[in-house]
Amino acid sequence: MIRVVIADDSRVARDVLRSILERADDIEIVGEAVDGRDAVDKVRELAPHVVTMDLNMPRMDGIAAIEEIMYSRARPILVVSDRSDAESAYRALEVGALDVITKPELEGEAADAFLYKVRLLAGVSVITRLRRYCWPPASRPTDTGLPAAPEQSASSPSPFSCIFAIACSTGGPQALARLLSQLNTPFPAPILIAQHISHGFIDGMAQWLATRCRLPVRVARHNEALQAGCVYLAPSEYNLSVTLHHRLQLSPSPPGTIYHPSGDVLLASVAEVYTHHAIGIIMTGMGRDGVLGMSAIHRRGGVTLAQDEASSVIYGMNQEAVNAGVIQQILPLDELAAAMDRQALRRKPAGMAPGSRS
Repeated sequence: MIRVVIADDSRVARDVLRSILERADDIEIVGEAVDGRDAVDKVRELAPHVVTMDLNMPRMDGIAAIEEIMYSRARPILVVSDRSDAESAYRALEVGALDVITKPELEGEAADAFLYKVRLLAGVSVITRLRRYCWPPASRPTDTGLPAAPEQSASSPSPFSCIFAIACSTGGPQALARLLSQLNTPFPAPILIAQHISHGFIDGMAQWLATRCRLPVRVARHNEALQAGCVYLAPSEYNLSVTLHHRLQLSPSPPGTIYHPSGDVLLASVAEVYTHHAIGIIMTGMGRDGVLGMSAIHRRGGVTLAQDEASSVIYGMNQEAVNAGVIQQILPLDELAAAMDRQALRRKPAGMAPGSRS
């Protein structure tokens, strides 16, 4: 039985969350907290498997409560908040929350997603933190062991020597903040990211990541021209791909899609357009999204990397890609930036036509 504490100062919000959770036979609500201080006390007293946490609460807000819980008696915490709190929600991830989701209605996809997240996070192991986390530069290995890109004959030049595409889900925002903060600048290639995310939170994520790395971070816009050194985030409502003219393309996510945005769509698109100049990275997250896209990059001669199990919040998507035999190298999170830097710097100007092979 999954033991849950609900923390929200709104009785209406607590009633909605309770009603959704009570539908599940495997979930038991062991306590409800009306503010952050109450949440901290109930976690210590009741030892739940999961805590759902609002952010705007009296006495102690959600971020302070998360920080206190993670430094005293760590538990998996799911932020359940309004879209207007998007930037604050990502600050909550920085201090220890595992995921963020918008406040659901009583019925519909958001309610189902809430139940799914509670069940998912109940199985995640967390550790009590000893101090406030920061993002120091990590030491980098002198060689990643990856093959150099093949030389290509010149035809219609591409503006980039390579392009990076990343797929991730649960635990991804924290991992991306760590990864992007360690990249050398100026960075000579575009970085495209499909991070599974609830609707309404992508702008806050872009703003949060932009404060933690030296590269510009933006939400992708339809028909926007790719630029080297820019980080592009796929909006949750759309799938992101690239065109033969090195522009971004947004297409509505089909109704009922499990993964939004789709990592497979992004990775397969990059494989099709940039072939062996594509570098795919699959990171922490639940499910199989990204496996088909990483397979496409692997077939076209690109480079495929995966975050290792030890540094992943959930070793799911990346494990599926590893098991499929399409990953060239499995690396700890703190070695992925070095691998990206070396792949970008060791490649000469591409000199290749979009979608071509020599």
